[in-house]
Amino acid sequence: MAESLKIKVTIAGRVYPIRIKNENEEEGMRKAANQINNLVAKFEKNYAVSDKQDVLAMCALQFASLIEINAINKNEDLVNATKKLNKLSVLIDKHLKK
Repeated sequence: MAESLKIKVTIAGRVYPIRIKNENEEEGMRKAANQINNLVAKFEKNYAVSDKQDVLAMCALQFASLIEINAINKNEDLVNATKKLNKLSVLIDKHLKK
């Protein structure tokens, strides 16, 4: 079993120890923490928020909504692609029957 490594990331001014498996995971964690910190700074600048928990909740909602929106869009893309493939299949069948 691969040995995990410990890193520390800072989110909203607090340090969190995290175990990672490899360099890619470390890069992903650090990038995610950076995105969160940027969003925290944006929310604190643009909104009168006094509690870090409120800011972090807003960040969580922002990121979770992006995931859900992307899932909805992917599902719609899959449905549209399936419809187009079915139409193409019908056209091919008609052509082959001639």
